[in-house]
This record gives sequence, structure tokens and C-alpha cells, in this order.
Amino acid sequence: MPIINQKRNIKMKVSFKNSEGLDLAARLELPSDGKVKAYAIFAHCFTCSKNLTAVRNIARSLTSSGIGVLRFDFTGLGDSEGDFANTNFSTNVQDLYAASNFLNKNYESPQLLIGHSLGGAAVLFAAENIETVRAVVTIGAPFGPGHVSHLFKSSIEKIEEQGIANVNIGGRTFEVKKQFLNDIANADIKTILKNLNKALIILH
Repeated sequence: MPIINQKRNIKMKVSFKNSEGLDLAARLELPSDGKVKAYAIFAHCFTCSKNLTAVRNIARSLTSSGIGVLRFDFTGLGDSEGDFANTNFSTNVQDLYAASNFLNKNYESPQLLIGHSLGGAAVLFAAENIETVRAVVTIGAPFGPGHVSHLFKSSIEKIEEQGIANVNIGGRTFEVKKQFLNDIANADIKTILKNLNKALIILH
């Protein structure tokens, strides 16, 4: 059931399947009058969730301007199914495609993608293959996905040697596999930006 805040927006708990058939948890927020000018997808930061205060505040601001916002948890994070250790940057991009398909099937295809930190890099990659997207916003995003490896720099040698290691990120422990390092190292952001051809706002 939707939770209606007359002053701000309409919030609905929704879910959709990722490319592996796992359920991804999401919140869809709509303007309080139900009149949606366009839909946006918000991609949260590395190891974060859709419920981060900044994400909720930005979504609230957008809905007050008539933009519907879908914020979701990437596979293996927050309330979504899956094992974080088996995910990587590429699966994050695939999750964005799944979010776009959900909106396209049930509401309207997204015109705006917003991403925070690694999520900012992910929306740049996803925008290339979501034709309806007209604009992209990145917030505190790295130039390249590989930048996030500094968060577990002390464990990289162990990951390379053993294939996996427990790393502490933001006070929480996560398993990171070598396939994650290989994936972010191969992400070519320069080509993506060169061919983006969409409105872009970069916030730092």
C-alpha cells in the first residue's frame, strides 16, 4: 500500500527481478498529486543502500518538481537478494537496466539517471543503452570505476593471491573477490563519455 504524505510525495515499496532472477528491493516515489512529468532512477553509492539520507532527500526534492523517482538496492545490498561477493560494476549496470525495464513495463521509461559515487559511474555506462534517457547526473562520482579500489587498498594483495578477502568498508565487512577488481579495471569510462550524447551534470 502506498504511503501518502500530502505535503511531499507518494511512496510505494516495489521490487523487480535482476538479470539472474533475484528480487531487487526498491522505493518508487511520486508527486503528491500523482502527476508525473518524467521518471528518474537513482543509483546509490558503493556498499550503500537506497535508504541513505541523501538519496531520500534528493528523491523528495525531485518529486516536489513533478519527477517520479525509483531508488533501489543493488544486488546483494540493502533489502535486495543476492550475494555481494558475486557482484561487480558490470552487474550494477545490469541492475540499472532491470530498473529501467521495470519502469518501462509498469509506468514509463526513465528520462533521467542519477548516481552517487560508484553509482554515478554506473549510470554513465547504463545511459548509453537506455534510449529514453535524456540527462544524467553524477554526485561525488569517480572518473573511473577503478577508483573505488582505494577503499580496500590494504587487502588488494591478498585478493590477488587468494582470490577473495574480507574488507572493511564504512565500518562493515564485505567479501571482495578478484573478479570485482578485474571488472572495474576493464571499465572504459573515456569511451562512454565520448559517446554519451546526453545532458550531463557533474556534482562534487
